Order: sequence, then structure tokens, then C-alpha cells
Amino acid sequence: MNIILLGPPGAGKGTQAGHLVETRDMIQLSTGDMLRAARTSGTEMGKKVAAIMDAGELVTDEIVIGLIREKLEGDKKGGFIFDGFPRTLAQADALAGLLDEKNETLDAVIELQVDDEVLVDRIVGRAEEARKAGQPVRADDNAESLKIRLMEYYKKTSPLIGYYYAKGQLKSVDGLGEIAAVQTAIAGILDS
Repeated sequence: MNIILLGPPGAGKGTQAGHLVETRDMIQLSTGDMLRAARTSGTEMGKKVAAIMDAGELVTDEIVIGLIREKLEGDKKGGFIFDGFPRTLAQADALAGLLDEKNETLDAVIELQVDDEVLVDRIVGRAEEARKAGQPVRADDNAESLKIRLMEYYKKTSPLIGYYYAKGQLKSVDGLGEIAAVQTAIAGILDS
């Protein structure tokens, strides 16, 4: 089973993906993680990624699709969770083409719906709790940074909600519920 988790920064995609990896033996394909791994791999693709990242430039869709292609050719386990990809309509089309080429399907696109104000409060509160406990805090876990990340999400990624809705693949869950409730909602979608 191959799925996409959609939702703004802080909606809980990483937490839910981690749960699916543990409980369903799925493979989380996080573009950030894949780029960091490729950069240090020493492969031809890795050298390209390192050069682009070292120059402070954005990695092209072709490179990201190339990295995903490599993953799809390996062990599939319980299927793939696309996390942080696609982010744009062009990437969604490229992913659809790649899945077709590999005789793979996209079984569900799950949107974690959140209220922006509540989300900002939650992230800022989480950062505050971590500070009090002496734990590391993400540099971008503050209200201003989060609002900028949300604006980027709405400009570039939110069109995917309409795209996958039109294809009949979009399912939505309340991303602001308790973690276990969100896990149960996602399991219900995947088991139906």
C-alpha cells in the first residue's frame, strides 16, 4: 500500500508516519532524509545532490524523483509513505508517472486537517515545554517562522488537496485530535 500524508507543517505527519512504519512495516520516504542520505552516499546521484546543496540551491524535481525511483526498486515491505513529497502539482504528476512506470498504485492521500491558529498555539506551546524541560527546540518552532512556513504550504502544496480530491483519492482526518485518535482514523482509511 502506497500513501501520501498531506498537511501543513506541525500537523503531525512525521508522528503518524512513524506509527505506520512501526505497525504496518511501511517505508517512510521523507525527501529531506533521502537528500541527506544521498549527499553522503558517494553515489553519482549523491555527488549531484551534494554539489547542489553545497551551492545553497534547491534540488530539482528530477533528482528527487530519481531518489524515489531508487527506493521503489528496493524492498517494498508494507508499502511506501510519501512524506514531504509531492509538494507541487508538477511533482504530483511526476510521482504519478513514476508509480505507473513501476506498476505501483497510490492507494490513499490522507490530509491531516488543522486549524491554523490552534496549530500555531500547539507548536509554540510544544517549543515552550521543550525549553522548560531543557530539550532541544527546532529553530523554526516559533510563531513567526511557522506563519511563513504555513504561507509557503498554502501557496505551493494546498493545490494538491484539490488535485487528489478530483482524482477521488483524498481522505481527510482531524489532525488536531489526540495522537491515538488520528492513528485510529488513518487505520480506518487504510483498512477500508
